[in-house]
Amino acid sequence: MEIFRDKKTLIDYVERQKEMGKKIGFAPTMGALHEGHLSLYKIATAENDLVISSIFVNPTQFNNPDDLTKYPRDTERDIALLKNTGIVDALYLPEVADLYPDGLKSKSYDFDGLENEMEGKFRPGHFDGVGTVVEELLRQVKPNNAYFGEKDYQQLAIIEKLVDQLHLPVKIHGAPIYREANGLAMSSRNERLTPVQRDAAKVIHDTLLKVNDWFRVITVPEINKRVKDIFDDQRGMTLEYFEIADEKTLKQTDFFYKDKKYRAFIVVNVGTVRLIDNLHLD
Repeated sequence: MEIFRDKKTLIDYVERQKEMGKKIGFAPTMGALHEGHLSLYKIATAENDLVISSIFVNPTQFNNPDDLTKYPRDTERDIALLKNTGIVDALYLPEVADLYPDGLKSKSYDFDGLENEMEGKFRPGHFDGVGTVVEELLRQVKPNNAYFGEKDYQQLAIIEKLVDQLHLPVKIHGAPIYREANGLAMSSRNERLTPVQRDAAKVIHDTLLKVNDWFRVITVPEINKRVKDIFDDQRGMTLEYFEIADEKTLKQTDFFYKDKKYRAFIVVNVGTVRLIDNLHLD
């Protein structure tokens, strides 16, 4: 596995691969790699000639400085994992200056309102930070295909919008949520949970499965009430928000229309760890 620690060497490598006609798959990450990330690489491997990943903990997408400080980092462990699996051909470890040449400041984007829903309400500026880094990474890596997990479904929708608006020559792929044995969506933040919290957090996915059972059977307001009641009874957990939204516009709905597709979105704070999840309602 090739490792690149600056923009110039990465770009030189990409240009050589492009000259040889290689199709490139790319999966950017913030490290603390787990099976969910490996599932992205496996999909990318099947669809491309070589796979590039990146690790960069992006400061501008964190609204809470404490969350940024506590975000798990172990780059040497991540490198060892990737070398052992042999699933990634190249790893990019950029410095801040490689992605923010004009200083650590986000660009400002208009994602047609997608950025104002759900996470946008609770994390102002978050998606400007995401967009800034993803745009720069896509311009440097120049992949044919890029892969993102559906756990961050709103982020996925915004990246698709970004690529469309900027006419970037890359196809964006969403990969299914990879879950732990108890149903908890895999996340780097799960490492900050105690074993007891990790087991108890299965209630998040269990609740989404119940919502899917209730979908189109009872009203949205009644579903919202039931979800709130579930988490009111959970010790050490706080429901930050639960919404059922149109999958295309991400706008919250209070009524089910037959011709639209819906997804349930949830954010729960387990102790001091913020966990997100979602589920397509079928």
